[in-house]
Amino acid sequence: MEWNLRALGGTGLQITPLTVGGAPLGSMPKNFGYDVAEEQGIATALAALTGPIRSIDTSCAYSDGESERRIGKAIAQIGGVPDDFVLATKVTRDLTTGDFSGAQMRRAIEGSLERLGVDRVPLLYLHDPENTTFSEATAPGGAVEVVRALKDEGIAGAIGVAGGDTTIITEYVETGFFDVLLTHNRFTLVNRRADRMIDTAVERGMGVVNAAVLGGGILATGAGSSSRYGYREAPEELLAAIRRIEQLCADADVTLAAAALQFSARDPRIATTIVGVSRPERIDESVAAITQDISDELFAEVDRIVADLPADLAGPR
Repeated sequence: MEWNLRALGGTGLQITPLTVGGAPLGSMPKNFGYDVAEEQGIATALAALTGPIRSIDTSCAYSDGESERRIGKAIAQIGGVPDDFVLATKVTRDLTTGDFSGAQMRRAIEGSLERLGVDRVPLLYLHDPENTTFSEATAPGGAVEVVRALKDEGIAGAIGVAGGDTTIITEYVETGFFDVLLTHNRFTLVNRRADRMIDTAVERGMGVVNAAVLGGGILATGAGSSSRYGYREAPEELLAAIRRIEQLCADADVTLAAAALQFSARDPRIATTIVGVSRPERIDESVAAITQDISDELFAEVDRIVADLPADLAGPR
């Protein structure tokens, strides 16, 4: 694959095929199974801001804002966000009370800007609206109205919706209110649930961002070192499919992780693919994976393997 800038829908933003995922660098051991020290997280953020991947994605919800704090310290060290860099964060519910009101979105963005040390972000998402109802989120003064107002006020350059459940998130895509869709865990080597939702977003001129393409790690390390897909125990039929794909990759002398990243990045509908990193060297390793030569036939064979899987095998919709 070639390493070229891509248009993020109609936002006017140009973005690299990969985006650094900021969740691991903030340390989220319950999700990823390991701790990340502050010094390592800041070093990783510095490498992201000065490396070949020209975007980073974080959230006020990641490690109670610690991901944003560490990224903010890295931004301060280099004297500000580079002009060609896309900094994205997300606003969401109060993780203690569950409050998903418009007022909470205001509090969330204020905290994010303070931790990041900036007065605006090029891209801001409404994060995990599965935790409220569509009617409440879209009510006057609700979360959606506030996020749209943040764009009008110039605090956000573009706005998006980020979530998992494809049925719920499609409702938000269909409003026409958002510039970008971020989907996670639903468009990977072994899960294609977001396919129709991605089409819907593209038809509306939205940019599409795809996250969690490594299935929580198993599509990087293989079924021999993990039995969990999407942060839950995977059924044996899914593990068997992953083993078959691993063998295909081994026979082709490519890594499973490279195939998983390229499955997403080679799709012309997807502007950028988020890859979580917790060490500086992972950034160059990810770029090497995305530019590795992988044949179309390998992906065609993967498609044939996945076509035999039951539709609900890879987890929630």
